[in-house]
Amino acid sequence: MTPSRGRRTQTAELEVRLLREGIIESTHRVQATVCDDRGRTMLVAGSAETASFVRSALKPFQALAVASTGTLDRYGLSDRDLAIMCSSHRGKIEQVRQVFNILWRADIDPSALQCPIPPGGKSPLEYNCSGKHAGMLAVCQQRNWALNSYLQRSHPVQQLILQKFSELLGMPGEEFISARDDCGAPTYFMQLGQMAALYARLASGNNLDLERVIRAMVYHPSLIAGDGEFDTELMRLTEGELVSKAGAEGIQCIARVGEGMGLAIKVMDGAKRAKHAVAVHLLKQMGWITPSAAEKLSETFMTLGNVTRLEVSGDLSMV
Repeated sequence: MTPSRGRRTQTAELEVRLLREGIIESTHRVQATVCDDRGRTMLVAGSAETASFVRSALKPFQALAVASTGTLDRYGLSDRDLAIMCSSHRGKIEQVRQVFNILWRADIDPSALQCPIPPGGKSPLEYNCSGKHAGMLAVCQQRNWALNSYLQRSHPVQQLILQKFSELLGMPGEEFISARDDCGAPTYFMQLGQMAALYARLASGNNLDLERVIRAMVYHPSLIAGDGEFDTELMRLTEGELVSKAGAEGIQCIARVGEGMGLAIKVMDGAKRAKHAVAVHLLKQMGWITPSAAEKLSETFMTLGNVTRLEVSGDLSMV
């Protein structure tokens, strides 16, 4: 399921411009790729071979380690619990309580969390990746694996996660370069085509465990990010047709549920505002969102103030 090889996949990049009263103030270069669930590159802007760390866009596949091991049933965990495992949340009461619920049901003390305490926070439960960490700990508890070393790359839970997403891509796990994410867990260096292929597979409808992950995300969008955040608002507006997950440093991944198509976006300078603008632009181009949804998203994520707005030039091209 690696991106298509032997075919030209280099096209013009997208450009996002910040306009202040119509005058260009800043620009961002962006690349994007669309793949199907067989790993074939269908559309591209830039290059499908452009690589970056996947960051938090990997969370649905880290949660797959929970969904596929019987951990949910063992501890009576719900789709809301699975959703918060996929989340980059804002530390709101509802979100923090959901993370605590995972640990409580698995009989794990919150002190076992090894993610940081966020600035101004009082507990690692409030950190945006705490749900992911709670899921990893629940798997460790279910499998009788050590809790105190769950973030080490050699730990069985991290090896299980690597096995899960590498199998989806049809690649040996040892081919992936890893590094520590800000939360302390391993993250992986991937081509945009690989990210897009993962999301296409996520939404293909061919795997019951992945379907449960999808259902959790689209049924509980407020847990995935928060009110006013791109992932949450996009999934609300599309009512289960799209699943969306952001990653840091300009990564955004989106899949069309039931159609086996995935989109991966990388803003080359890491700007968050640019990936949202490009996502709206490309979703409109591909017909993945309605005109009314596009208008609402544009108002929220492309109009930045009374005098500034974002403008995107360029399109995806067939390869």
